[in-house]
Parts: sequence; structure tokens; C-alpha cells
Amino acid sequence: MNASLAQRLADAVGPENVKTAPEDLAVYSFDAYSEGKLPAAVVIPSGTREVSAVVKIARELGEPVIARGAGTGLCGGAISVDGGGVVISFARMHRLLELDTANRRARVQPGLVNLQLSQQVASSRLFYAPDPASQRSSTIGGNIATNAGGPHCLSYGTTVNHVLALEVVDENGDVFTTDVDDAGYDLTAVLVGSEGTLGVVTSAWVRLLRSPESTRVWLAAFADIESASAAVSAIIGAGIIPTALEMMDAVIVKAVEAAFHAGYPTDAAAVLLIENAGFEDEMDAYEAALREITRKEGSLSWRAARTAAERDALWAGRKGAVGALGRVAPNYYTQDVTVPRSVLPKALRAVEVAASENDLVVGNVFHAGDGNLHPLLVYDKRDRRQVGAVLSTGDAILRAAIELGGTISGEHGIGYEKREAMTRVYSTEDLATMARVRDVFDPR
Repeated sequence: MNASLAQRLADAVGPENVKTAPEDLAVYSFDAYSEGKLPAAVVIPSGTREVSAVVKIARELGEPVIARGAGTGLCGGAISVDGGGVVISFARMHRLLELDTANRRARVQPGLVNLQLSQQVASSRLFYAPDPASQRSSTIGGNIATNAGGPHCLSYGTTVNHVLALEVVDENGDVFTTDVDDAGYDLTAVLVGSEGTLGVVTSAWVRLLRSPESTRVWLAAFADIESASAAVSAIIGAGIIPTALEMMDAVIVKAVEAAFHAGYPTDAAAVLLIENAGFEDEMDAYEAALREITRKEGSLSWRAARTAAERDALWAGRKGAVGALGRVAPNYYTQDVTVPRSVLPKALRAVEVAASENDLVVGNVFHAGDGNLHPLLVYDKRDRRQVGAVLSTGDAILRAAIELGGTISGEHGIGYEKREAMTRVYSTEDLATMARVRDVFDPR
């Protein structure tokens, strides 16, 4: 540890906000995907000015900077892979700074937890639409970094559709702002999804939506994945775009029902969780159309959530699906690929074959409406064979998605995990162009 680095960081943000002890650094050496090495220091600034000072110190002393939200990332994007570097934690920058109800927007710090934003503006009948499954813990800054989606991105779009302006600290420690209304290049969109490689976001203006008059949730059960997938294609093909259209297979359904007792049918091979939000007088006709489509595609049953409590219970099961798999095995690995909706059955069969060949149990829970798959491979990391099998299966799933016309990430990002896989979907020229963009913002 460079004593000069520690002292200068302490002078910039206060000694109580600088972590250098190995046991403290270890807390910031992993995310939800993997474990890296210890950074040189962790700083917890309180505002943009302190972030700027930290970046300037790190640059002068040759230390890379790693921006970190809640550490819930799934691709190794917020850890020190090679050791060293200064982690900037936004745990203290978690406030809603301004609320502009007339224009339905809010300015927030990057450490604000996703769900807390909607909770804080609920009294104004507004909400923030992007809702990753980790929304109870993941932060707006991390969501911006990975262009997070969630179940409702089918209707509302991903994070990039809801970020209006950014305040960013660049590699020199200078502060600049972007705005989607600025003339010229849309730098806001360039920064969203850049995973912290182009600058450090210190605040953001985000779009808020008016809370709908009515929200209905339905559950359709199927005897096989193929029928459920066909129903998804038929719904979208009919010109119906629900606010959410999620699918879960039998492995997930049984784990979720055991954990949450939400009313999922454990005898089904697959279920569709469908939500629509809008005007109350349109809902009955909407439900009738959906129910008829699923019936034609072979649904076994149809259930409507009649109360807010039933609706919340069904969604709690969906968003708690990953945690519920702790009943199956002590560890899990989640893949993140996207394929065209029309090939969902082929993609799911490829997942099943890959897991079976490696003697692994796999559960599928995913955003069926836009073909974003999240196969969950359950295993015990104490068993080296299982660890190797998980890595092999994950790679096979990536290959299958590409062969089916899909891509290697829907919303979790590239991070450290999938850097090598970028060459499978982009040419050398493509990657060189991306590198030139990076060089403009951060040549060092």
C-alpha cells in the first residue's frame, strides 16, 4: 500500500472514509459473479467534489479507478481483477437531490437504491420504470453502468430510455455534464451501458412515469416449454405488448413456491407471468384476449390475481427466484443471453442439453417477451468438478445463443466475465472502433 496514496485520500475525503485494512478491502474484492484481488484502497466520498479529488489523486499516482455501487453485478464489472486500484464506493451518495413533478423527472445520486426512488416519489403518483430483479439492493449508478432492464423493459424500455442527463467526472478529475436535449452527439446514451469505462457518474436526471390507473397480473400454466414459448410469440404477434411477460420453468416454479407460497402451480412444466398496466375499463377485454391466445396454445390453467396482495405475492416469487434456488444447491451461476423470440424453444433445448451433458441442474427464469434468457446453473463450489462443469455449460450456452442469432448479454453487462466472448460477436475492426471511443474519454 502506497502511504502517500492513503494519506492524500484521507485528506480529500476524511480518514474515516478511506479503507486500507486487508479485512476491509476484502469486502470490496468480489461481486455477485466472482472474486477478484484486493484493491489498494476504498474511498467513500460524499459528493461530486470529493469524487473529482479522488480521481485526480489516483491519476497522479498511477492507480486505476473502479466505480462501485452495491456490488450486485453479475459479470465482475466492479472488482479489481489484477489487484490494486482505488475503488470509489457510492454508499454515501444515495440521495434524491431534486424532484421535478411537473416534468416528471428527478435528479439522483448514483448510490440511490433503485426501488427506493420509486418509493420516494410514490406520493406524487410517479414511479421509475427500470426494475431489475435486484432492484431492492442495486443502485441507479450500477443500473446506468450496465443499462439494466428488468421484467418491465418489454413495455417501458431499458435504463437508457429513462436517463435524461448525467454529471460525470472524467479521467482528469474534471466534471462535465450531458443532456439528451443537447445538440450534437448523444453522449448520454454513449455513457449509459459503458460499465464505468468512460467516466464516473456522480448524478443523473432520470425520467419518471405516471403511476397507472390499474394493474392486472395473470398466470398461465403449460405442460411444456414449447407451448409457453409459442404463446409468447402469439401474444406479441397479435400486437399485444404487456408491461411484463415472464417465463419460469418447473425447477424455478417449485423452488419459488416452496419459498414464497405465492400460488404457482408446481405440476406445470412452465408458467407465464403476465402483467398489464393501463386504464381500468380496458382490462377485462385485455384479459380476455390474452386468455384466448394462451388457451389456443395449450395452456393448462389461467389465474388472475384478484387483489394487490395476490399480485405482489406473484411478483415476489418472480423477483425472489434466484434466492429461492438456495433450496436446491448452495451456489448458482446465472448466464445472460438474448435470442430472437421465435427461437426460444431451440435456445431452451440447447440450455437443457448443455446442462445435462455436464450433469448439472438448470432452472430457467427469463424475460420471455424480449428473448432475454437467464439460465441458472446450481452447483456446489466446493466440488471442483462442478465448478468446471458450470464454466463449460455457461460457455456452451453462449455459443448456442450466438448460433441462434442472439448475443452474449441482454442486461448484465460484459465486465470481466465476457471480455473474451466479445470476439465471437464483433470483428477486430468493430472492437478497434470501440477502443477509439474509449480513448477519447480515457486514453490512460
